[in-house]
Amino acid sequence: MRFAMAFGLTLSAFAAPTFHKDVKPILQNKCQGCHRPGEAAPMALLTYKDAKPWARAMREAVLAKRMPPWFGDAHTGKFINDWSLSKGEIDTIVGWADGGAKEGNAKDGKPNPEFVEGWRIGKPDLVLEMPEVWNVPASGTIDYTYFIVPTGLTEDKWVQMAEARPGNRAVVHHIIAFIREPGSKWFADYPAGKGFVPKKGGQGSASGNLTGYAPGTMPRELRPGQAVLLKAGSDIVLQMHYTANGKPATDQSKIGIRFAKEPVKQRVFTLAAQNTKFAIPPGVDNYPVSGSITLGTEVELLSLQPHMHVRGKAAEMRAVYPTGEVENLLKAKYDFNWQLDYVYAPGKILPKGTRVEAVNYYDNSPNNKNNPDPKAEVRWGDQSWEEMMIDFFEVAVDVKTPPASLIQRGPAPAPRPAAE
Repeated sequence: MRFAMAFGLTLSAFAAPTFHKDVKPILQNKCQGCHRPGEAAPMALLTYKDAKPWARAMREAVLAKRMPPWFGDAHTGKFINDWSLSKGEIDTIVGWADGGAKEGNAKDGKPNPEFVEGWRIGKPDLVLEMPEVWNVPASGTIDYTYFIVPTGLTEDKWVQMAEARPGNRAVVHHIIAFIREPGSKWFADYPAGKGFVPKKGGQGSASGNLTGYAPGTMPRELRPGQAVLLKAGSDIVLQMHYTANGKPATDQSKIGIRFAKEPVKQRVFTLAAQNTKFAIPPGVDNYPVSGSITLGTEVELLSLQPHMHVRGKAAEMRAVYPTGEVENLLKAKYDFNWQLDYVYAPGKILPKGTRVEAVNYYDNSPNNKNNPDPKAEVRWGDQSWEEMMIDFFEVAVDVKTPPASLIQRGPAPAPRPAAE
């Protein structure tokens, strides 16, 4: 005690952190978006009563850096949605747990944010729901199922935020909400209001992506002045990937939309560097698959989202500029259960002629605990035991930019074996 007094300290300087003063602000900033009723996390962390029973589990999770989930290399890219904890935040949670998980004085904390129940984007301006309850069988392979949902819009609208909400998280693996503009031949032979599995070889394609859901994916939330165009008379086509879990189940998922409230200066599109022609050999633990795409106009890069299935291990993306300069955009581990977006700060410009290169790495060895069959050669396919190589990236361009100019046409360069 005399030592502490000699340096002008008091015993209170060494007091263990308390919930309201020290831990609650961390939970509010980094955890409560998922850890609240109705969201993906298994327990709420809104109150001291919620959090105290989980103090030891929280300690272990933050020390192992399992929570909050974030897989980006800190030395590559600066992402504004990086929700990983600082060393100080980790030390605070560990100290709180080790110090007896004390509550402290409720007056030391601020009220929790006001959440709109059932939505992360706030109250939607428009909600579009699957037109019927869908029965999901207890077992077997379930093909991708589609639902055409008319928007009923009588005028063009700009979408600034959109969120896909699974009706039953236990069986919904993913949702992709596509835009089908009036006059499109895509699924023209299928009626709205009824789920269907399309035949192969159909005509046309989607007019764009609105939003999607997969474990760990956040809603689409664009900056003011940026939006996705939703033309009058458009339909939303929901691609539903269901996974049987041993029990019969039902689902009725929905999409929430918030329209732009101020003039839109940039139109937003989703592009992808991908490769569908690969064969991952049996037993390999770090097999690279590459893809690339060349931009036909200048864009602002908004975000990156690698996509693989259960053999996915890591992803890298980079920009090869027209000058020949190379910049690494993303290096990240990959977890099929947490498919994250990596959102760039405003102002990241990729000039016309930039080639976006991607390489994904796959672990098809027995050491991959999620690997359904290490002895199988693995190719492209919809199901989780097959694989995909699609590295999405979101871009913004001037609203007057023709969509056809986004991609430079012509022969693609041979993909490199790996991003350097």
